[in-house]
Amino acid sequence: MPDRLWWLFGSGARHNRTALRELKDRHRGESCVIICNGPSLNRTDLKLIRDIPSIGMNRSYLMFEQWGFVPTYFAVTAQHVIEQFAEDIRRLPMPKFVNASYRSRFAGDRDCFYLRIPPRVVQAFGADLAQPISSGGTVTYAALQVAYHLGFTTIIIIGMDHRFAAQGTPNATEVRQSEVDRDHMHPDYFPKGTKWELPDLRRSEIAYRFARQAYEAAGRRIIDATVGGACTVFEKMALKDALDR
Repeated sequence: MPDRLWWLFGSGARHNRTALRELKDRHRGESCVIICNGPSLNRTDLKLIRDIPSIGMNRSYLMFEQWGFVPTYFAVTAQHVIEQFAEDIRRLPMPKFVNASYRSRFAGDRDCFYLRIPPRVVQAFGADLAQPISSGGTVTYAALQVAYHLGFTTIIIIGMDHRFAAQGTPNATEVRQSEVDRDHMHPDYFPKGTKWELPDLRRSEIAYRFARQAYEAAGRRIIDATVGGACTVFEKMALKDALDR
């Protein structure tokens, strides 16, 4: 069934929207760490966030054992991540926010909440997950919308390096040729022979500005505590200082 029709009338769609509404503002007034997947995570003291609500993304599960904890929530929206690694993601124990376009990959997974992410020219910020949201060209933008819906007041972002060694046309699909993935925190994040989509940093920055505006308009805050991160959209702060505020 096409995504829009499923969202409105499909089997399980009403239950999904109801479940999303029940999550609204569950963490009102709390802080949350969004854990991105850049190599700077390997220079970040993850022990500092073990007891803080967090959102992991994409293939962050490769690092859970090394980190010594699992994030509170998980988000995945990218086609190539889901199509190639859905079975890994299904096994994760936390609530998962998943692009509804690939819901068939997670049939029967009661920990999944499905997000409607239709193609959009304007990357408007979605404050209500029971309504369609925007992709912003990056799962980080989806995670910011998830965190807002959950009611978190302060968001601390780590691992958002916002720079990539791989070069090419933004949004183009590429098959990894290198033995080691140097663009992410784990060398096998996208192993040789797997598909991935080249980043569109400009599109992401436009979306991030929408996120910042939405958070600040609601009296909330986004802090970028990435070690050496190249994104200039959000307020910068060292992780320890951000956690101490």
